[in-house]
Amino acid sequence: MTNDQSFYGLFVGLITLDLIYLADSAPKNNQKIVAVDYTVAAGGPATNAAVTFSYLGNQAKILGVVGSHPMTQLIHQDLANYKVAIADLDPSASTAPPVSSIIVTQATGERAVVSINAVKTQICGAAIPPDILQNVNIVLIDGHQMAVGSAIAQMAKVKNIPVAIDGGSWKPGFEQILPFVDYAVCSANFYPPNCHTREEVFAYLHAFGIPDIAITHGEKPIQYLSCGKTGVITVPHVQAVDTLGAGDIFHGAFCNYILRESFSDALAQASNIAADSCQFFGTRRWMNSE
Repeated sequence: MTNDQSFYGLFVGLITLDLIYLADSAPKNNQKIVAVDYTVAAGGPATNAAVTFSYLGNQAKILGVVGSHPMTQLIHQDLANYKVAIADLDPSASTAPPVSSIIVTQATGERAVVSINAVKTQICGAAIPPDILQNVNIVLIDGHQMAVGSAIAQMAKVKNIPVAIDGGSWKPGFEQILPFVDYAVCSANFYPPNCHTREEVFAYLHAFGIPDIAITHGEKPIQYLSCGKTGVITVPHVQAVDTLGAGDIFHGAFCNYILRESFSDALAQASNIAADSCQFFGTRRWMNSE
C-alpha cells in the first residue's frame, strides 16, 4: 500500500519477539492445550506501529534495544521484511530480547499475554544517535524506554517535529514527556496519578498543553478533544479473529494519516485500519490479504 507522498517516522520504545498462538482458549492451571495456528513476529507497541507506518507507504525506524543474542535474528528478519530500519540503543547486549507469549482465543479474538517488556533493558538518553531526528516528520513514543523517549521528545520539540504518544497504560516518567507532546492517543486503561474517570484523564493531559487528545475504547467509540472541542468517532464493527496489536496498528496508521489530514479524520482512518487488522490472526497477515 502506498501514498502519493512518503514521510519518515521515528518510533521509540519496546522491541520484543512475539510468539503468537491461536487456540480454543487460554490454558488453565496444569492444563496442556494444542494450538491450531502459530506465528512469530517482532512485537512491542512502537515496533508494530512502525511496521504499519511503513506498510502505508512511508519510511519507518524503530529506536530501541535489540542486542546481539541469536534470537534477535528473528526480529531483524521480520522488520527487514517490512522495511523497518532499526536504531539499536545497545547493539552489544548479549542477553535474550524480551519475549512475549500470546494466546489468542479463536472464538472471540481476545488474547492473553505473558511478557517482561523492557524492564530489564532500560537505556539512558546518552545512547541516542546524534542524527536520529534527521529528516523525521513525526515521532511516536510508547513509554517503554522512558529516559530515551523524554530526550527524543525534547529534541523533537526544538526541531518542530510533532510528537505522538501511545498511552496504552500509565507508566512513571510519562509526566516528563507530556509537556512536549502534540498528540496523546491513549487507551481506556491509561490512568495518570489521581485520575479515576476519563474526564479527569482529559483534564490531566490538557493541563500539559497538549492540543489533541484521544481515548480509544476497543470496539466502542473513540472520544477526543481537539483544540478545545470534544467529539466522538464510531469504530467499524467487524467479526474479530484476533485483537492482538490492534492498538499498535492504530497508532502506526494514525501517524500516517495525521501528516495528511485533520485530527478527527486521522483517528477515523486509523480506526478503519485497526478494525481490518482484527479480522486476521497475528499482527502481520492483514497486510498480506490484498
